[in-house]
Amino acid sequence: MALSAKAKQALLGPLNKNNPILVQVLGICSALAVTSKLEPSLVMAIAVTIVTAFGNVIISLLRKTIPNRIRIIVQLVVVAALVTIVSEVLKAFAYDVNKQLSVFVGLIVTNCILMGRLEAFALGNGPWPSFLDGIGNGLGYGWILVTVGFFRELLGSGTLLGHKVIPQALYNAGYENNGLMMLAPMALILVAVIIWVHRSRNKDLQEETN
Repeated sequence: MALSAKAKQALLGPLNKNNPILVQVLGICSALAVTSKLEPSLVMAIAVTIVTAFGNVIISLLRKTIPNRIRIIVQLVVVAALVTIVSEVLKAFAYDVNKQLSVFVGLIVTNCILMGRLEAFALGNGPWPSFLDGIGNGLGYGWILVTVGFFRELLGSGTLLGHKVIPQALYNAGYENNGLMMLAPMALILVAVIIWVHRSRNKDLQEETN
């Protein structure tokens, strides 16, 4: 099924020129906290994508029946229910990863990206565009987490997904893991570098200077 221009923008825009982290600077806290390893980064990315997509759909379906004065409360209830489901699934099937993510699974409820899409998009659009918007923003958020998690684990531990990837010969030659990569400030620096590269490749996003 061919996607309309609006649907394509909803799905693909957040991956690049409307990325929630790179352009809107949202969701930074979890980007710093859960990216010391690649696995929790992947799981958090998937969790946020699922919650954002289905949260958008549910709010879109209810948008004409939600009284304006309680819309934020309804959104929080919907998101909290979805986050609870995701949390219980992680506890059942990926308990170790759930422990690594700690409180940040529950804090998806307050993720600025999620609440922003419910308020700005789902309340004014149908279920299908809202679903695509949720998927797009979740993936846009997720690829940043995965990229940061990839480099932090690779350079900080010499592993990926817990498997050793740097040859022992390099260690014998004097190579050492960079312990600084395990610290949260390095996540901030990596995000800053990605933002810099992104802005340099998208001149129209650069702020005008007098």
